[in-house]
Amino acid sequence: VLANRRQLVLFAKLLRFYQRSGLQAAARAAGIQKLLGLDAVEALAPRMDDEFFFSEFGKLFPAQGERRGTVALPAGRLASVAFSELNRATVRLLNANGVDVHVPFHQRCCGALHAHGGYREGARALARHNIRAFESVEAEAIVSNAAGCGALMKEYGELMDYHPRYANRARQFSGKVRDVMDYLAEIGLRPPPRRLNARVTYQDPCHLAHAQKIRAAPRELLQAAGAELVEMPHADYCCGSAGTYNVVENELSMKILDAKMDDIAAPGAEILATASVGCMLQLRAGVARRGLHMRVAHVIELLDECYR
Repeated sequence: VLANRRQLVLFAKLLRFYQRSGLQAAARAAGIQKLLGLDAVEALAPRMDDEFFFSEFGKLFPAQGERRGTVALPAGRLASVAFSELNRATVRLLNANGVDVHVPFHQRCCGALHAHGGYREGARALARHNIRAFESVEAEAIVSNAAGCGALMKEYGELMDYHPRYANRARQFSGKVRDVMDYLAEIGLRPPPRRLNARVTYQDPCHLAHAQKIRAAPRELLQAAGAELVEMPHADYCCGSAGTYNVVENELSMKILDAKMDDIAAPGAEILATASVGCMLQLRAGVARRGLHMRVAHVIELLDECYR
């Protein structure tokens, strides 16, 4: 489903109807999810968007003021149906900081979940498609707002190193991939009109801190936007999301999450910031389980609010 846009839109619309129509509430009240053993997993399901991000595919979003760069945005599959506003916030933030943003029309799922699950040939097929799609636009960087997607796309060169037609093209593609926060930290934020006057703690997504070795950029950007940044203990310990791990190993995933929530609660922050949609879903479930009055948000969403 993730690899096929038409199927994904169909399933996302069905899920949206289930969530909005009252069927979900009725099923919960009747205890159907619990009877089927799905109550813990369903608590992790994202809310489907009113307007999917696929409507933005194929567009160029021009920079505001003096142009400082040109990038291409991999919009993701889950992000395009459940985190569309994160993608729009990414575009707005880049535009506000003088960056043109291309959203290639023919892009597909990056293949991260396929590769991490052992479906290497499926990941390679998606990689070939994305290489062609992003070659169609002129951009100095390919910026990702999803830690797992960025980590896999940086490995396209390794994934395709056996292929006579795509090996070199894959290395060129991977050489352009940047995490959006790393890119913004390098070019420097323009002074935002509003400051982020809040006490914020930051959780390092595993695929950003351990795979991509990016730790400083998110913290630097939050502080540049005016946040009071307070460190939690063990900020780079896994939250238990890990792609599909929290679905296939839900019980152990929740134990990992409970330990993580002890660390998250320690600094007494108002906002829990992270940089992965998978972590966001897991951490929102954790906040709800603990009854904490804490907002969970992507760093990019918080920065975008300072420019609006």
